Amino acid sequence: MHTSFVRLTTKLKEMKASGRRSPLTISLPKAAWGVFGGFAVIFLLSMLTEKSDFVWIMAPFGATCVLVFGIWDSPLSQPRSVIGGHLISTGIGLLLYHLFGQGSLVMAAGVGLAIGLMMVTKTTHPPAGADPLVVIMAGSTWSFLINPVLLGTIVIVGMALVINNLDKSKKYPTFWR
Repeated sequence: MHTSFVRLTTKLKEMKASGRRSPLTISLPKAAWGVFGGFAVIFLLSMLTEKSDFVWIMAPFGATCVLVFGIWDSPLSQPRSVIGGHLISTGIGLLLYHLFGQGSLVMAAGVGLAIGLMMVTKTTHPPAGADPLVVIMAGSTWSFLINPVLLGTIVIVGMALVINNLDKSKKYPTFWR
């Protein structure tokens, strides 16, 4: 027991952070833009859902807003990653669901494959990692790929283009390809 404890504490010490601080900076004006951007996008998508016969919103879009309005200059926040990441991940989830149904193995494979495909296509977008879970657990149809995923991400990117560039200290996107 004693040697196991010593090994555990040694391993924990090895994993200890290097003492560096977070590189994230705090800016109240930028945080205010983040509040406004996230509110505006989710409100618009919610209103579109209420006023139409389509679903325009899904839970991972909240996390997408954190990225596009909070760290807009990250490669993970760029239009290619937002739209491509959500499309690829949702497509993987739908494919696996329609081939194999629901289940732990299917959900795990969906998330794993989505991560791999996003990485090799340079469309990595962490919120999209949840998309296979969303579609598999809900038993979604292929139309989910168009609405809410494609149309919703286009709305998010369009709003991010407008809102982020209202702040003259920002440039969004930092790249398209």
